[in-house]
Amino acid sequence: MFRNQYDTDVTTWSPAGRLFQVEYAMEAVKQGSAAIGLRSKTHVILACVNKANSELSSHQKKIFKVDDHIGVAIAGLTADGRVLSRYMRNECINYSYAYESPLPVGRLVVQLADKAQVCTQRSWKRPYGVGLLVGGLDESGAHLYYNCPSGNYFEYQAFAIGSRSQAAKTYLERRFETFMDSSRESLLKDALFALRETLQGEKLTSTNCTVAVVGVGEAFHMLDKETIQALINEFEIAGEEAPAAAPDEAGSDEPAAAPEEGAPADQGAAPMDI
Repeated sequence: MFRNQYDTDVTTWSPAGRLFQVEYAMEAVKQGSAAIGLRSKTHVILACVNKANSELSSHQKKIFKVDDHIGVAIAGLTADGRVLSRYMRNECINYSYAYESPLPVGRLVVQLADKAQVCTQRSWKRPYGVGLLVGGLDESGAHLYYNCPSGNYFEYQAFAIGSRSQAAKTYLERRFETFMDSSRESLLKDALFALRETLQGEKLTSTNCTVAVVGVGEAFHMLDKETIQALINEFEIAGEEAPAAAPDEAGSDEPAAAPEEGAPADQGAAPMDI
C-alpha cells in the first residue's frame, strides 16, 4: 500500500515535511482494539476491550503490570507492546535497586518516548506500532500519559485509543471535569460506560473487557471477572442515564469513526494488530 515514493524509508522526508512510515505506525494503533484510561487525584483506571482471532482462541493480553505503582494498556501490535512493557519493567527494577525508591512516572514516560524516537531516525529500524496508556502513582499524585509511536508523549485527564475510540472520547470529554474529585467506584463506572461506547451494540461483559486499578494504598492490579461482572450488573441497574445518551453520541461520532470502520480490511492481513 505505497502512498508515494517517500514512504519506503522511515528517514525519508516528503516535500510536505512528513514521515509516512511514522504515520503508518500511528495508523496501526487506530486498528487495535480499544483501550481507555482515566484518573482522579488518588486513582488511575485502565480498561481495554478483549478480542480474539477466532472463537477457538483466547484473547491477547492488553494490560501489563510494570511495577506496584505503574501499569500500561496498549493498542496496536501486541508484540511491540510486550517488548516495551518489559523494557519499562527493567527500568523500574534498575531505578529501585540504585535509589531504593519507586521510579517517578514522568521520568519513565520520557525514557520510553526517547526509545520510540530513536526508531524514527534509524533506517535499519521501524517505528513501534503500538500506543501505550501509562497510568501510575508517585509522590506528585496520579498520572496518565499517552506514548505515541512518533516518540511524542502527552499527559491526560482521560483518554482513549484504538478502534472506535472516538465514541469513548466523546463520553470522556463530556464527563472529565468531574474525574478529579471522583471516588474509585465512580471512576470504575465511567471507565465501563466509556468502554461500552466502543463496542457499538455488542453487550459489555466481564469476558470481553479487562480493568486494572492503581491508587493510594492500592498497588496496581487487574480486577477479576466476578468483580467486573458485578460492577456491570450494578451500573446497568442504577446508571441507565449514560446509555440513554448514547444515540446522540453515535450520531455525532459517525463521521469521526468512519475511517476506523474501514480498518478491518487491513486488519485481516495483520491479525497481530488485534
